[in-house]
Amino acid sequence: MFLGTHHPRLDDKGRLTLPAKYRDALAGGLMVTKGQDHCLYVFPRAEFEQMARKVAEAPFTNEAVRAYQRYLFAGTDEQRPDGQGRVLIAPELRRYAGLTKECVVIGAINRLEIWDSLAWQRYMDEHEQRYAETREEVFPGLF
Repeated sequence: MFLGTHHPRLDDKGRLTLPAKYRDALAGGLMVTKGQDHCLYVFPRAEFEQMARKVAEAPFTNEAVRAYQRYLFAGTDEQRPDGQGRVLIAPELRRYAGLTKECVVIGAINRLEIWDSLAWQRYMDEHEQRYAETREEVFPGLF
């Protein structure tokens, strides 16, 4: 389970050092893809494969399904962390997420999310009050 907030930096070659506590879970390979809200999702390879099978089972005769499948799979990059826990973030993925030097990596249970530091702060500023006021209808029976 991926939890917490971390503040790594992109180096001059576009590499990001993953938090040490996640390295074992990602040592077998990981998939970096475009996420919603202009962040990047980082899935362990097995988790991504499981999700990909579900996405592939959707009816390709549906135009929205085809568009989603194309965007998801064309925008995914397979990586294996180096000995220092770094992964290369492809230029197209950096552009999509607006990544600069200062980044934020958050745990989101089954995935990590990579955000540009300023974009994450804007997101938090915009959504923090709504989170504080969340009522049970978002997740009925959970709280």
